Amino acid sequence: MKKVNVIVVIGAGSIGQAIARRVGAGNHILLADLYQENNETAAKVLSEAGFVVSTTIVDVSSRKSVQDLVETATAIGGVTGLIHAAGVSPSQASPVTIFKVDLYGTALILEEFGHVIEDGGSGVVIASQSGHRLPSLTPEQDKALATTPTEELLSLPFLQSDAVDSSLFAYQLSKRGNLLRVKAEAVRWGKRGARINTISPGIIITPLANDELNGPRGEGYRKMLAISPAGRAGTPDEVGVVGALLMGRDGAFITGSYFLMDGGVTSAYWYGELAPKPE
Repeated sequence: MKKVNVIVVIGAGSIGQAIARRVGAGNHILLADLYQENNETAAKVLSEAGFVVSTTIVDVSSRKSVQDLVETATAIGGVTGLIHAAGVSPSQASPVTIFKVDLYGTALILEEFGHVIEDGGSGVVIASQSGHRLPSLTPEQDKALATTPTEELLSLPFLQSDAVDSSLFAYQLSKRGNLLRVKAEAVRWGKRGARINTISPGIIITPLANDELNGPRGEGYRKMLAISPAGRAGTPDEVGVVGALLMGRDGAFITGSYFLMDGGVTSAYWYGELAPKPE
């Protein structure tokens, strides 16, 4: 009997689907989202395109829920791929929720799937350009975000409400934490013969991005796009190309790395017209 290889897609949105379409052929795609409606919409598109798909519910901020997801995936076959594209944006949630979902949730996913990823397997975490918007943290803070045990992560002093004054700052810290966590987890995943990397997209036209473009910071985001070297937003398919590289055999020497793809917005932020003006 032929072995079933499972690609787990957490977050059934546009970016997760775009990567799955490029790496999912011949594999079983397990879509996991907080909302079954999202699962069903994505499953219909993928199954009608010839992919083998099943769905399940997951709350990435719950260890029990993530463990249930791992059990569901391993009951189908060997987990050879992980695409983690779930999260909330600054316009959607409070700092507490952002830390719980985007920071803790990502650490939890990496930990639990790091126990079962198959030899030769690979994964990609979708972070954000926002993680590159912060000044450098201290070496101690970097190490804490990278290596603090998952259940202690949200207790770090510099993540508390008296130190984090906005949802945007919480999001930036969470996404910086994702990059650092992947670097650290690459060591553990490597001991299983597996790889893990992260992509930091800029503004990619998805429902989440549209929330931002039409939210309280929308004017700033539109200016950001206009001034950026690329002069436009990105598409999920462009992220899908990079995701497929990182997960496939052509990316076999890449692990513990992050790829910033934002049309040059971060360059403009630090060195161009978007750079903060000196006080």
